[in-house]
Parts: sequence; C-alpha cells; structure tokens
Amino acid sequence: MVITDLSTRLIRLSSEAWYAPNPVPAGYSPHFDFPLTTLHTDEPGLEGHTMDYGPLGQGRPSALAVHSIYFHELVGKNPLNHEAIWQAFRQKQRHLYNFREAIWGNLDVALWDLKGKVAGMPIAQLLGQYRDRVPTYSTCPPQTIETVDDVAREVSRKKTEGFRGVKLQLSGGSKLDIPRLRKAREVAGDGFPLMLDSSAVLSFEDALKIGYELDELRYEWFEEPFPDAWILQLKKLSQAIRTPVLAAETVGVFELPHYMTEGAIDIVRGDVHHKSGITGATKALGMCELMGFEFEIHTAAAPLLDVANLHLACATRLSRFVESHHPLFRFGLKNDPLEIREDGCQHCPMGPGLGVEIDWDWVDDHTVEVIRGNAFS
Repeated sequence: MVITDLSTRLIRLSSEAWYAPNPVPAGYSPHFDFPLTTLHTDEPGLEGHTMDYGPLGQGRPSALAVHSIYFHELVGKNPLNHEAIWQAFRQKQRHLYNFREAIWGNLDVALWDLKGKVAGMPIAQLLGQYRDRVPTYSTCPPQTIETVDDVAREVSRKKTEGFRGVKLQLSGGSKLDIPRLRKAREVAGDGFPLMLDSSAVLSFEDALKIGYELDELRYEWFEEPFPDAWILQLKKLSQAIRTPVLAAETVGVFELPHYMTEGAIDIVRGDVHHKSGITGATKALGMCELMGFEFEIHTAAAPLLDVANLHLACATRLSRFVESHHPLFRFGLKNDPLEIREDGCQHCPMGPGLGVEIDWDWVDDHTVEVIRGNAFS
C-alpha cells in the first residue's frame, strides 16, 4: 500500500459565532477556513483524514503549504511507516524557517488514521489503550466572561451542563482578573476544578499577584502566564507559588526537555497539533512519564485533531482532563464524540482509525475550494 495523492477541502464557517455577543472586530476576517486534508492510497476506499486550525487567516496558506512542501514526502510512501515519514518531516524542518512543526504534525494524524483503518482498530488501541473516556472541562473564551456577572453566568451554566471543570481565559491583568477569579470560585463552590489561562500576556509582577490569589482560591493550575520563551520567569513563578504552572503549549518536542530539566514548569501542555502529531506527542508523553510530569492535553480547535487528542488521552494516565472549547470548533462529524456524555466525559470512538464518521454532505455544503496534487508533480 502506498499514498497516491493528497487533496484538501477548505471548509468555511462564519466567524460571527466566535466573537458573539460582540461584532467581528475591524480588521478581522468574517469567516474561518479550516483545511480538511485527505491522503489517498492505492487501496480502493482507503483514505486517511486530518484537519488544521484556521481562525487567524492561516487556513488556506497552510493548506497550500501542505501541497507545496510535503506532497513528495508522502506520495509513493507506505503510510504504515509513519516513523520514517515523521523523521523525514523532521529533517526537512531544519530549513523551513518560516513554518513550524504543527503543519506536518497534522499530516501525521492522517497516517495514524490510515494505520488504524488497515488494522481495524481505533488509534487509542494501537497506542495501548489505558481508558475509554476522559473527564472534560469547558473553557470560557475571553469574550464571554468580560464582567464578574458574565463569569457567574458562564461558570454556573457549564457546571449545570455537566462539565467536570471550568477554565477561564482572562488576560486583563490582576486588577481586572482577581475579582473575576474570586467570583468563579464563589459560584463553583469548594472542590470544583477551576483553571486560569492568561494567554501569555502578563508581566512577572502581575503574574505573581494572580498566582498568590490562585493559591488561596485553590485553582488547579495557572496556564501560560507569559510567553513560553520566558524560561527563567516561568521557573521563578513555579518556585514562588503553590498553584502548578502549566506551560510549554507552543514548545516543540525537541525543545521540551529543557523546560523539564530546568524546572521551569510543573505541568506540560501539549496536543497533536503543537507536538508534531500523534507520533511526536507520544514521544513527549514518554519524556513526561519517565521524568514524573503530568501532560495536560490541549484543544487543537479543529474537530479531527481533537478526536486524535481524545485517542491520545485515552492511551495515557498523565492527562487528568481533555479540553472542550467553543462549540464553533465542533463541526462536520456524525455522532460527535467531542460532545460530553452524562458522566461529564468524552468517550473514545471505537471505530477503526480516528473512528468517526465525517458528514460529507455538511462538508460539501461548507467547502469553498478544493486543492489537489502538487504544482510541480
């Protein structure tokens, strides 16, 4: 079996749902384009699928990059040899100065989808399944929790919906955010898991103020208080507060060990998008297992990637939760496993490969362009 071709559909969604209740900001696109890439093989009907993230206008450019840069790393290759293909991607990355590993990490997901379909097994089982469901927390995007009253409403709603935790995305600084953090704890009650993600905007001094407050409010973690590149500041903060610092979301697999050996973080953040696919993420999980770190799996905000994240989470004990973000990012699937069940968990799909059924009629209705092959084939 070999890969014979690549095709990518650009799925277009209005961005209004993301920015609501506010209008789409000036200078931002009125739509999001999500690439859905298919690896075709010489076995009739056997295809592997993956997606990419697209809310900042990168959907079409990243799709073109897949076809322009990686076509010849895939076509003619046996998709079951995903390690060999992954290493070829890694070598090529050395001179791709204006691209990151996430693009080819997405392609790795399609290889695992094919591998599972050939084996007749879900990806989680191929990885050595640990569990069949994962507790799920819901993330409140910043535009939904601008005021203390917004926080009270959203935390109460998500708790009622059955989520096993709530994460707040707040980046207003200590003066604005501490009252909102207190309100969330008041509404959630003692013992209910709450998390904070500051989206890498704080100064060290402001992060320290917030960190001390999180200690008193007993939040589960303090995520990305400032950019991942600030290793020294992350280390100082981790040592100063009791609340675990969760970071390294944007850090590649090969840079990750430095954060761990330097004691810069308490919990590692990762997913199949940022950590070079399922192959790369399993390598990161191996590092964490051997060095005693938890690995909390982050949403990739594209449904097939998040299904891959769910398989990964079901094959490890290192992730307490999976993340559920805005419903805009759950589309195009029948019997969607990303919707939580009555137990507050996402349940692993047990079909072959990714194990999901794509709603091709819905996809066709939302496809604005199809990219095929390679310009210099």
